[in-house]
Amino acid sequence: MNQKLLALYGLKWNPFVPDVPTEALLRSPKIDTFSWRVENLVRDGGFAWVTGDPGLGKSVALRLLVDRLSAQRELTIGLLTRPQAGLQDFYRELGDLFEVQLVPHNRWAGTRLLRERWRDQIEASLFRSVLIIDEAQEMQPAVLNELRLLCAADLDSRSLLTVVLAGDQRLADKFRAPDLLPLGSRIRVRLTLAPATPQELIECLRHALEQAGNPNLMTPELMTTLAEHAAGNYRILTTMANELLDAGAQREAKQLDEKLYLEVFAVTPSYERRGKKR
Repeated sequence: MNQKLLALYGLKWNPFVPDVPTEALLRSPKIDTFSWRVENLVRDGGFAWVTGDPGLGKSVALRLLVDRLSAQRELTIGLLTRPQAGLQDFYRELGDLFEVQLVPHNRWAGTRLLRERWRDQIEASLFRSVLIIDEAQEMQPAVLNELRLLCAADLDSRSLLTVVLAGDQRLADKFRAPDLLPLGSRIRVRLTLAPATPQELIECLRHALEQAGNPNLMTPELMTTLAEHAAGNYRILTTMANELLDAGAQREAKQLDEKLYLEVFAVTPSYERRGKKR
């Protein structure tokens, strides 16, 4: 949305797009608890995960987690960008993230160098480096098991890395397979996201509008209507809200209300769509 349209509503940014500033995201008690537990996990290392259907807030949880962990200046945080990669590319990206020169076809040497890098981090700061993997349901079982073995030290009594996996229900289903049960049993911190209640969705809208600079952009009735039609899904909620914002800007409406909602999302009666019966 351009500056002219933002100025129309007195907004600092579009509150309904994914790339709002991190400080504008709503920190729910559940996400705060998860972030606190992961922050403590970095002292001992191990695995954590965030699961939930698309649109329930996994990416928001990860952004807030990274923001919290970034306050620890001595902590190294790596964000894996290609979860679908095979073993060679997986090692290439790990080398890039943790500044280790790896030879992908020599996995033994790569393992040794990465583990030395992580041990040095522990000795220097007492913190484990953190690897965050979004869309982890796309990871190959062989890569997940390689990651498990790569992190383990001293006969599996010590972990050299903190790993946060995030994915939809396919990730949870994947961990039920026999070859991934050893990794599943090592998940120490879990956050399972469920559909939001209408009140939680309304709170999300209110927070987004306040942070963006115009808490009165929407009428209370419109926020209630959006919350009731979003099926408990934050992505559906913000998508509908963004469509209304565009429509309101096009009409130069002073406020977004239920009348605009009916105009934008009106459903043509079925008898009109089929035509008059003859």
